[in-house]
Amino acid sequence: MVPEENHLRQQSKNNQMGKKRIIQQSKEELLKETSNIESKLKKEVKKTSKNIGEAKIYIHSTYNNTILTLTDTNGNVLYWSSSGAVGFKGTKKGTPFAASKVAETICQTAEKMNIKKIAIVLKGIGAGRDSAIRSIAAKGFDVVSITDVTPVPHNGCRRRKPRRL
Repeated sequence: MVPEENHLRQQSKNNQMGKKRIIQQSKEELLKETSNIESKLKKEVKKTSKNIGEAKIYIHSTYNNTILTLTDTNGNVLYWSSSGAVGFKGTKKGTPFAASKVAETICQTAEKMNIKKIAIVLKGIGAGRDSAIRSIAAKGFDVVSITDVTPVPHNGCRRRKPRRL
């Protein structure tokens, strides 16, 4: 009788070995997460007294996060936001959806500061680059220029000396 029980245990073990377990959120958890993100989007921003006609938006996009910085033409920071500050956690911070939400928060503050013309400066290779630009353009700002300042190595570091045996 003991060999039969061992055989059954081994079969159930084999059935579990190759399966991937995907954690799925319930509807309540998804609603809670989206309401948390929406509440962070509606965060109040101080209204400045000076009217700034032009501004620059720096988009720093990495594989793990997207950071947007709103500056005046001299480079003085007026407002910044990232996908982590908006409310995304973990691997969701690097997604294009998170980048578009961050761009929406930047656009809201730019509207409050009466900014009409925007120059966009891109840096980095991440999934959020294009979606951030699209959501800024969709808000109705006059995009003056789009500049890519991603650092590219011309020849890179010096290689290792070859190993002699």
